[in-house]
Amino acid sequence: MQTIGFIGVGKMATAIISGLDKNKFEIIISGHNLPKTKKQAEELNVKAAENHEELVQQSDFIVLSVKPQVLPSVLSQLINHLSKDKTLISIAAGLTLSDLKHLADSENQPIIRVMPNINAQIGQSTSAIVKNEFVDDSADEIAQEIFKAVGSVHEIAEKDFSTFAAIAGSSPAFIYMFIDAMARAGVLRGLPKDQATAIVSETVKASAEMLLKSGENPWSLVDKVSSPGGTTVAGVVSLEQNHFGGTVIDAISATIEREKYLK
Repeated sequence: MQTIGFIGVGKMATAIISGLDKNKFEIIISGHNLPKTKKQAEELNVKAAENHEELVQQSDFIVLSVKPQVLPSVLSQLINHLSKDKTLISIAAGLTLSDLKHLADSENQPIIRVMPNINAQIGQSTSAIVKNEFVDDSADEIAQEIFKAVGSVHEIAEKDFSTFAAIAGSSPAFIYMFIDAMARAGVLRGLPKDQATAIVSETVKASAEMLLKSGENPWSLVDKVSSPGGTTVAGVVSLEQNHFGGTVIDAISATIEREKYLK
């Protein structure tokens, strides 16, 4: 049985741990507050390590689920306990494989970088994954299994992580804004806000499922909903006249540019 250790037990780590098969993996957690960590371990039905060093010694996979600004100090404590038979998995935003290799102070350390999104909290994350050359196929499969427990996993080139962060990591905020605007339009026309929000949310969810299941191009589905001279096409034309597509693209581009500034 493979042992997975989680350093840091915030919302994301908790969601991932909750989705994992405890009969298939042994799971250990460690945090900065031992009494709190022990309580979390009891709630999650996993083991608690006394400290990060003990966790690394007992784990085959070490998931680094702390904040990016904290990770360097955490890894500095672990350098003497790492080895090539232990795979590091980082979900810290902004830290590249090269950064992690440098922080781990190891020339042949297997390292995997994963970027899940907020939907992991409901078991429907869309995650990106990339590995360095020291990760073997078996470790790669297990890493993917860990994150498939809370959603889908996409293997992408590391150079595309900033784009992924925008269209999968930041985009839920934009989608929530769209849902709220649609709901407020319903309120303007007399619907209660809670009811309007539920209606729009259900419609957005079903529309996304329709797109995924049909395999059709999004615009072909727009055409199917838009009858000649009808109400839908009038709304579509209004969105186009008000630069809806261009505004969304600009928002994604702004997100990517901001990440470059923060590095």
